[in-house]
Amino acid sequence: MGENNKKKKKRGGAKRRMTAEQTLALKSVNEWVCLAQQSGNNNGDEDMGKGDDFLPETMRRAQVCEKVVFDLHSHSICSDGYLSPSALVEKAHQNGVKVLALTDHDTMSGIPEALEAACRFGIKIIPGVEISTVFSTRDSEFEEPVHILAYYSSCGPERFDEFDQFLTNIRDGRYVRAKNMLSKLNQLKKPVKWEHVIKIAGNGVAPGRLHVARALLEAGHVEDLKQAFDRYLYDGGPAYSKGSEPASEEAVQMICKTGGIAVLAHPWAFKNALPVVSRLKQAGLHGIEVYRSDGKLSVYNDLADAYGLLKMGGSDYHGRGGRFESSLGSVSLPVLAAHDFLKIARPIWRDAIRNILEQYIEDPSELNLNHITRFGIKRISTSNRAKDVINNYLRLWLTREEVQHADFEATMLKLCDIAVN
Repeated sequence: MGENNKKKKKRGGAKRRMTAEQTLALKSVNEWVCLAQQSGNNNGDEDMGKGDDFLPETMRRAQVCEKVVFDLHSHSICSDGYLSPSALVEKAHQNGVKVLALTDHDTMSGIPEALEAACRFGIKIIPGVEISTVFSTRDSEFEEPVHILAYYSSCGPERFDEFDQFLTNIRDGRYVRAKNMLSKLNQLKKPVKWEHVIKIAGNGVAPGRLHVARALLEAGHVEDLKQAFDRYLYDGGPAYSKGSEPASEEAVQMICKTGGIAVLAHPWAFKNALPVVSRLKQAGLHGIEVYRSDGKLSVYNDLADAYGLLKMGGSDYHGRGGRFESSLGSVSLPVLAAHDFLKIARPIWRDAIRNILEQYIEDPSELNLNHITRFGIKRISTSNRAKDVINNYLRLWLTREEVQHADFEATMLKLCDIAVN
């Protein structure tokens, strides 16, 4: 017995050495995650080095990590999660997460609060959103709900007003959808009050299926949330209803048009993922979720390889607890996958930021400045030059090399003559 234990210990005790490729990837990922620390130590760049006294202590002392934990799929009370954005960020910090994407359903309203909280804990926030869509076969005989994750830069989406209206239309449809669900539940002799659902959803939050499920549970019609979905609210279920979701291709195209990275969420929920992936790749899809807390799913890994898609993953954490929910940071996204994601995303984000800056240069209004700083970390600037003020928002996101890219440098030079209050 003792001999067996020794053998087991020996097998599990050896630490796997990283390959040269993994080591380089980890270095690159760390450089991006720890931009706050680097820019503070970079005395050779006058503009990018100013104002470091105003950085939170946790970000000034950020250390290069041997393992960088990304969680690219999470929810807060701004959609159907249970935690506030700040509580979600604190939970992520407790779980060792270094990069967190807040991806609430059809809204980005929680991003500013998440960013403020992230300052205190030294976490990097990727502004994101999970968009509700409908995928239809070409003959329209078959439809199913498909969720698309969008990831943006520190400035958020280009054409923000257009994108915001796109999401608003979906959220408006969620109210109609929830009312239709209650009507069906009433016919099934499982009455739920509209006021109860709205109260559960919270002030200004468009109600979703989880809110209806919680109302069913609290009304005593089901034993738990799983039963609410399994009996009534599953896709095509007796109380299921569609809202005003756009076509999946339209959402992917909107994400690409506004400077985001489009990723197909939880493909294992589809009846047949192949036609969905094939069509959405043509529309501009960048990636597909492959990794879950229980490991890599080989069928979707192979699908990603076949269509040249990024291999992504996140916990899809809502904070409801229970054995069916993955914890924040529980998905082990390999460093090569994280590196591949940033390799595709960063040039897209840089160009999106540059386009937003160009819009401000053309019309240096307070509204256009707000488009730049909407998702930025609020920091004090002693300068009234637009270039210095904007650098305070960009320096934790862009490397010096990215800022010195010819096109971007030309844009930054134009900002020198613009003053802000």
